[in-house]
Amino acid sequence: MEYTPPPFFRRGPSLLARLGFFAILSLILLYADARFHYMEAIRKAIAVVLYPFQELADTPGQAASRIGSFFVSQSYLQRENDRLSHENFLHAGQLQSQQALIAENQHLRQLLEMQERMEQTSTVAEILYVGRDAFSRKVIIDRGSSQGIEEGAAVIDDTGLIGQVTRTFPWTAEVALISDREQVVPAQVVRNGLRAVVFGIGYDGALDLRFMPVNADIENGDVLVTSGIDGVYPPGLPVAVVSNIERNAAYPFAKITCTPSAGPNRNRQVLVMSRLAPLPDYPVPLEAKKGKAKKPRKGG
Repeated sequence: MEYTPPPFFRRGPSLLARLGFFAILSLILLYADARFHYMEAIRKAIAVVLYPFQELADTPGQAASRIGSFFVSQSYLQRENDRLSHENFLHAGQLQSQQALIAENQHLRQLLEMQERMEQTSTVAEILYVGRDAFSRKVIIDRGSSQGIEEGAAVIDDTGLIGQVTRTFPWTAEVALISDREQVVPAQVVRNGLRAVVFGIGYDGALDLRFMPVNADIENGDVLVTSGIDGVYPPGLPVAVVSNIERNAAYPFAKITCTPSAGPNRNRQVLVMSRLAPLPDYPVPLEAKKGKAKKPRKGG
């Protein structure tokens, strides 16, 4: 009796038969889904079942993407921070320049208003630098004789008198400040019209009001303006404010210190006033004229 072992692989329908069956089944399902939407519920149920497995399979890719995004974001934020810091630095400088320009514009407007109030002609100038002599208070402006600047002209800003032109060059001029030791300004007190003389003492921030009696009617806070009796400075220009008074009966004059109303350390733009019309000659007494007319005869 002959024995044959069972086949190692069980054989079913042939491959061609199975291919035909599943192809027909696929066509039927496609037609039923497209026509009657029978597979929509099955598809949703399968998606719900497979969603955890999809998330689990996608986890390594998401982790790698997040790690890469983290480092990219850090690098981007660092570059953005550096860029914003640089722009902030530039904007800070521009803001400071803009604030300086706003202040300069406001000062120029005030100078124009001062120029309109003055009856004399005036020229706008800018302070270039301080004079080289350390023992004098002088500045150099960017206007000279070619622009009509004359020696002796008063120099003011929007708050008051600064000084006087003492030397002119073709394109620049030297201005001696009222705080210079050689500067003397005839002034008067606005409150009571008392006339006085203001002297420079050689350093900025203080002036002397000399030769005022101890009992003179002057108080702290009194405003001094130019009196105009010297023929150099126009009348009514603010000069200084009385800041300190020391009275001592042992001395004939009081020691009075004043604070200048204006100064070149506040603004660079100034107004150079035109020269005043020359004052008439001092009148000569009639007796002196007669004495000059009649000369004594020689020999009786």
